[in-house]
Amino acid sequence: MRRFVAVLVGRRARRRWIHLILGGAVAMPYVFVGSTMAGPLLGESMIFGSFTSQLVSFGFGLPLAAITALFPLTRPMSVAAVRALCAVPDESLADGPPRSRAARGRTVAWFTLHLGFGGVISGMTLGLVPFGGFLLLLPLSVGLSGSWLGLPAYLQEPWTMVLAPVAGAASLTALAGCAAGAGALLARWAPVLLGPTPADRLADAERRAADLAVRNRLARELHDSVGHALSAVTLQASAARKLLDRDPEFVREALAAIEETTRRTVGELDAVLGVLREGGERGSTAPAPTLGGDLAGLLDRTRAGGLRVDADIDAEILGTSESGYAEALPPMVSREGYRIVQEALSNALKHAGADTVVTLRVALDGDGLEIVAENPLPDAARSGAGAEPTRAGGGHGLSGIADRARLLGGTAHAGPVDGPPDSAAPADSATATTWRLHVRLPLKGHA
Repeated sequence: MRRFVAVLVGRRARRRWIHLILGGAVAMPYVFVGSTMAGPLLGESMIFGSFTSQLVSFGFGLPLAAITALFPLTRPMSVAAVRALCAVPDESLADGPPRSRAARGRTVAWFTLHLGFGGVISGMTLGLVPFGGFLLLLPLSVGLSGSWLGLPAYLQEPWTMVLAPVAGAASLTALAGCAAGAGALLARWAPVLLGPTPADRLADAERRAADLAVRNRLARELHDSVGHALSAVTLQASAARKLLDRDPEFVREALAAIEETTRRTVGELDAVLGVLREGGERGSTAPAPTLGGDLAGLLDRTRAGGLRVDADIDAEILGTSESGYAEALPPMVSREGYRIVQEALSNALKHAGADTVVTLRVALDGDGLEIVAENPLPDAARSGAGAEPTRAGGGHGLSGIADRARLLGGTAHAGPVDGPPDSAAPADSATATTWRLHVRLPLKGHA
């Protein structure tokens, strides 16, 4: 019995009843417009003069409602009402205006059904609630000073006093049952008529893919900039501590390099976080570093940390030639190239250690930018002990480099090699002597 009462007048049923009443309220303007057409047709001068005129007005009003349901905002408003009042799972409903003709047709069908059911239930509520309440309270009129309140004679009969409360309770129960049934039908049809279409699912998948791409890009930026800065600052501080008493000039240069590294890293970190900061001013973030403007400073700061870098950089890339080719270098290639060089030096700092000689070559090769970084493998890596840090794919740095190159339509190869620096033959870790990173980025047609 309790379950039956909950189905009729429980919290879910009451909220769905409110949803139907809202549909009836929205339907009223359309019904009033329909009455202006129904009056002349039926020859009645008074609006809603009879039950027939009410039905005809309702019949004229629903097609008008269907026409207005073609407006784009109809589905978002309907979905918001269903989510708030009909106990329908959020994921089964679509967001935003309909994107296809089929979706618009389903929205029209939903809006018409909602207003149709809502108009009927609203009319029943306006009529049956006062009527049922009157019948329930009719026996109490006997005790009101012996007066029948001017009621008709047939309502003063004893059998009327017995049957009136039963009829009142039955009418209210019937109203609650109709409202619960109509609300349940609308709740069942809502995912079908207001649910996502294939176009909606494709748009949601594209949005999720775009968000994931942004998060991955930000993760690479943070890894490359902050990771390199921490590695460089750690080695610079360690070298300064060891030479504090013997070489004050070196210590002074190391502290200056630490200051410059942290200052630039804070600026880059602010630039990355500015993308995530809601309502943040993009103009306040620092620009991303590039090969042409920031590579020389990166090499100087890296050398100050104790890593010896033998760099061969094309003058065109640094913008020092008369042709000024740096202006023609695509901005994205210049930015991603800087990050790749930064990560290559950071890997050498972390895995090979200070006093390691890194050979770096950044050159223009036809229609592409070529980056080659080489450093001797540590003895532990060649012997197999502790080789995990230098193994390809052992961390996020090399995978980030590969992702950057792939997004630009380029290639990236990293691993141990044998032979002279120009040798491209891979080798096993047990016999290799050099770790090489080779990246090539196309200058045109990049993603």
